[in-house]
Amino acid sequence: MSMEASLPADIAPGAPVAVIGGGRMGAAIAQIFAGAGHIVHLVEPSEKVRAGLPASLATITERRGQPRDLVDRITIHSGINPALAPIAIAIEAVSENLALKQRIFAELDALCTDAILATNTSVIPVGDIARDVMRRDRVVGTHFWNPPYAVRLVEVVQAADTSDATVAITMAVMEAIGQQPVHVRKDVPGFIGNRLQHALKREAIALVENGICDAATVDFVVRNSFGARLGIMGPLEQSDMVGLDLTLAIHEVVLPDLDRTPGPQQLLKDLVASGRTGASVGEGFRRWSADETAELRNRLDKALLGKKD
Repeated sequence: MSMEASLPADIAPGAPVAVIGGGRMGAAIAQIFAGAGHIVHLVEPSEKVRAGLPASLATITERRGQPRDLVDRITIHSGINPALAPIAIAIEAVSENLALKQRIFAELDALCTDAILATNTSVIPVGDIARDVMRRDRVVGTHFWNPPYAVRLVEVVQAADTSDATVAITMAVMEAIGQQPVHVRKDVPGFIGNRLQHALKREAIALVENGICDAATVDFVVRNSFGARLGIMGPLEQSDMVGLDLTLAIHEVVLPDLDRTPGPQQLLKDLVASGRTGASVGEGFRRWSADETAELRNRLDKALLGKKD
C-alpha cells in the first residue's frame, strides 16, 4: 500500500495520539495535544517521573489559562503497549540517546502500523533514528522548543525517506494544535534553530575561555543588544535593513577571527567533567541557587506566554 493511501487524510481533534517520554518536553507536548481536543497516551517508564506528571500537567494547564479537566484526556502508561495501536501520530520525546530512540521507533513501527512516527530530537538526524523502521516514509522530525507550550515554533524535518504526504499532514497537525510549523527540507544535524543557537554558543564560550569577558557579561551583552530585537527582526532581515555592503565589510574583518574549534571547547568539557553541569546542580558557567533557577524559568514562561503574535 502506498504512503498516500495508508496515511489518514487529516488528524482531527479527538483522534488518539501518543507521546513517548514524560519529561519537561513530553509532558508539555502531551498537554498541548490534550488542549486541542486529542486523547493522549503518555508513556513514561520511570515511576518517579510518572508520579510527578499530574502536578506538571496541572501547572502547564494553569499557566496556559485552560480548563483543569482537559488533563483527563491524558492517560499515563509505563511502557509502549497495545493500547497505543490505534493512534494517528506518535511523538517520541525522550533524552538525546540515539540507541534509545532507535529502540522506541522499532517498537512503534511494529505496533502502530499506520501512524505517523515523529521524533522531537533537537539535533540527531531523523534518518539515523529511523534506521530500524520498515516504513521510513512515515517517519518525520517534529522539533518542539522548550518550553513547547510557550514557544510555538516546531521544526518539521523531512529525512531522505520521509514522504511529502507525511510532511504535509504533520505540518497540518502542528497548525491545528496551535503551533507554528516550518519545513526543514534537509535532514542535517541541529536542523535550523540549533545550528544557529549553538554557533552563537561556541563563540560565547570562546569569549569566556579566552579571557575577553566573563559569562555574565556575555549574557548581558546578548540580552541588551541584538538579542533584544531578535524576536522582531531575524538576522537576515537585519542584514537587509542595514545593507549587505555593510554586512560584507563587517564579515571581512570579523569572520577570520571567530572561533573555529572543531569540537566542544575545553572549558565546556572541563565544567562537565567536574560535575558543574548547570543550574540543576547549582553551578555551570555561573552559580545558581534554587530560587534563582525557579525565578528565571518563571520569568521566561511569563514573558513568552504574554507575547502576542
